[in-house]
Amino acid sequence: MFGSIDKSKGLLFCTYDLGGTITNAQNTLRQEIEQMDGNRLLNTAPADLAAHFAKKFSITAIRLLRDQWYANTTEVQVDVRYDRMRFIEDTSRPALVPGERTEVRVPFEGETDLFYSQASTFSTNPPRAMIAGNELVLRYQSPADSLQEVRPLVDQVLRDIEQYLGWQRPMIEAHNAALSGIAMQAIEQRRARLLAQSQRASALGIPIKRRDDAPKTYAVPTARRNAAPSLPHASSAAFTPEPTWAMEQYEQALKIMQDMALVMERSPTAFKSMNEEALRQHFLVQLNGQFEGKATGETFNMEGKTDILLREGDRNVFIAECKIWKGPKAFGEAIDQLLGYATWRDGKAAILVFNRGVDTSTVLTGIDATAKAHPNFKRQINWPHESGFRYVLSNKGDANREIILTVLVFHVPS
Repeated sequence: MFGSIDKSKGLLFCTYDLGGTITNAQNTLRQEIEQMDGNRLLNTAPADLAAHFAKKFSITAIRLLRDQWYANTTEVQVDVRYDRMRFIEDTSRPALVPGERTEVRVPFEGETDLFYSQASTFSTNPPRAMIAGNELVLRYQSPADSLQEVRPLVDQVLRDIEQYLGWQRPMIEAHNAALSGIAMQAIEQRRARLLAQSQRASALGIPIKRRDDAPKTYAVPTARRNAAPSLPHASSAAFTPEPTWAMEQYEQALKIMQDMALVMERSPTAFKSMNEEALRQHFLVQLNGQFEGKATGETFNMEGKTDILLREGDRNVFIAECKIWKGPKAFGEAIDQLLGYATWRDGKAAILVFNRGVDTSTVLTGIDATAKAHPNFKRQINWPHESGFRYVLSNKGDANREIILTVLVFHVPS
């Protein structure tokens, strides 16, 4: 990120342009995404890949560890030939007298080269110091017959350095905050080009030797409703196209379920004695009424302990579990059960939690804590809902196969 410099003169904050360094880092990030193997990129979860590049190109601001500083003083010979208070006839060679050197060392955290980087705000008189490893070194020496007081000098230099570091900090924070978005945009643009390239090749209608980095992904149709650090682990094998259920269809299915819950709340006596299976059947009827063709009773059906699912070929792209709230342990088991049926990349899933007589805040707290503690939990998605959550989980055995899990809590009469 930074170039090579001559650090022997001790002049700080004037060698690099921090703004230029940040721009170069962001451009290099984009270039690395463009140069990635196409299959490697497509086989890696985009959010994980974005997180990798954001971490790799982030800049760690310098923080002086003043509580760990220390000093030492040693006897030295001091050259006084340029001391105007002394008569030195020959200034062509050193005029040495006894004296002492005080060295103050201040440990720091962060990227060393930031000591040589100029922010957009700066002064015309930058401070001087030496950098040795992870320590800022201030050296002062004076002859024994005219010793100087060092502490005020140290305090002034450190104030100046802290000011320069403070000028850097907003630029660094803005850069780091932008990296995930920059990376995700570059990843999505390249993914779109790779997939479009594959689609154009398929449209030719003649045999073509398939390029490894040009697969095709498609969405499951419905009749009625049209991530220096190491790269995340992923295969470089040819990317296998897999269907995904469009988010619009997923959101529509969830809305149908929420509308059905309103019916339950408005007609409590009709649902008071129903168990999980009976409650599930009401959701199933509504879903089958909306999703025709692939989403008929042949697709949405009870298979084993899975309550509601949408199948494409021999795999499941949407799964919903219906569970009466019986505590965090049972909810964790419901997540395990659901993951056992999720097999496709970018799968969509839901858990419908029916709450009978338990305080709502207790149920919501239990759901959130259990989901985040699950070994397959990756991240939470911002999904404003007063009685639900949305998470991203990894599939069993493959962190790059991500499943969006929405949890909805419904109140049913007890």
